[in-house]
Amino acid sequence: MKFTAAGDMIIQKRIYEDYEGFCELAPFIKQGDARFFNLETTLNHEGEASASQFSGGTYIRTNPEVLEDIKPFGFNMTSFNNNHALDFFYDGFMATLDAVNKSGLVHSGAGRNLAEASAPRYLETKNGRVALISVNTNFDPSMMAGEQSPRVKGRAGINGLRIEKHVELTKEDLEFIKRIAKETNINAAKEIVRKEGYYPELLDDECELGEMKFRLGEKSDYIMSLNETDMARVEKAIYEAKLQADYIMVSVHSHQISGDAKENPSEFLKEFAHRCIDMGAHAIVGHGPHLLRPIEVYKDCPIFYSLGDFVLQLYSIELAPEDFFNKHGLTSASTVHELLKKRSKDFTVGLMTDKRMFRSVIPYWETEGTKLKKIILMPIEMSMDGNKSENGLPRRSYNREIFDYLAKMCEPYGTKLKLLEDGLISCEW
Repeated sequence: MKFTAAGDMIIQKRIYEDYEGFCELAPFIKQGDARFFNLETTLNHEGEASASQFSGGTYIRTNPEVLEDIKPFGFNMTSFNNNHALDFFYDGFMATLDAVNKSGLVHSGAGRNLAEASAPRYLETKNGRVALISVNTNFDPSMMAGEQSPRVKGRAGINGLRIEKHVELTKEDLEFIKRIAKETNINAAKEIVRKEGYYPELLDDECELGEMKFRLGEKSDYIMSLNETDMARVEKAIYEAKLQADYIMVSVHSHQISGDAKENPSEFLKEFAHRCIDMGAHAIVGHGPHLLRPIEVYKDCPIFYSLGDFVLQLYSIELAPEDFFNKHGLTSASTVHELLKKRSKDFTVGLMTDKRMFRSVIPYWETEGTKLKKIILMPIEMSMDGNKSENGLPRRSYNREIFDYLAKMCEPYGTKLKLLEDGLISCEW
């Protein structure tokens, strides 16, 4: 079988027909039997939906008609299970769900209840049936879909993968935190409720400071780990898909890092990818941090920890809720131009000023059965300036810096990249 995939498509406006660069991308993408991208926007018309109290960063929405501009690229699978899925609250979420359902694109990760959001979805191709399972580690708790019960219908939302967090400290530092908590009474109200039985008891080697939990460890460390209830739900979906599909692809939207660089995938994300493959998945397609992350091949299965961006149009939003203006000391009497200018410190900081966010790759991989045979990458760049109609649109790149950047981060994962004469990149493992 053959596969292609792209990262985050933050599309905020119509794409004009056959823009410069399209003619090289579409044929490469269309080589795949399954062709995936992450739809990172909400689809609803102006005035159709109220805004949520929170957003994924920028409140992003566009008209559903943009799906007609996306289709010519050749994509046939997607997910909008990301941190922006409820930017325009449940009305916006349901409008997006309806639009994607009508588009004919196979999608997963969002639904009218948790069972629907977490279920595998299937693409029929002449070379086999492909399952798609989509999860998200970056979301406000209210975005999580809810289970149905015998008397209460489920809650619409996304298939979330919650992350458990705590800080490990040496005994001396842990005692210091305990003393601060006692002297400030920051936990007083919570401790009263705990005594009433509503919170579990803390162990002797644990303490809390507000919402942060601390535990005794050999050294100071910040620990993020998978929620096992959510992980079990993903593994169950993979198990189900093993009966129904020839090939299983898992989409994961994750911003968290390890160390101090965005390029470094979190340790829990590595564990997640390996456990999915151990359970029977055949490819992990990551996105979220808006830049490239390493490529790993584990048990003959590709793991793309992040494919970066495919379309990036954050400066093309046409409206914003009052909450967004207020967050930056403005009111909706101001323009969106003023809002974005202030947030970006006169357009000098943010994603739209970082060239890493505008450089990516589109992977093409082939399998024999489920055994990986080859991976070829097409480097791409998005326009950062010039004609407003082309801002943020991808085109093939021959920039050697993309190869050097990705090759260096792949080395620790045992993946070697080779720059081919035609400007494409091959992966060896």
